[in-house]
Amino acid sequence: MRPLQISAETAQKLAKSLNMPLEQIMHMPQHILLAKLAEAEAAEKKEQEEKQ
Repeated sequence: MRPLQISAETAQKLAKSLNMPLEQIMHMPQHILLAKLAEAEAAEKKEQEEKQ
């Protein structure tokens, strides 16, 4: 499997936001990465709603 076609800066931001190692982000299948991003966004929205 080829690494994702994303920039190094984007990969670093994703690794930080998902709390995962950079190498794991780069070699993760794209559909799984998109699912994890959706989960992270949903959790962030829920957290913001609880603060209000």
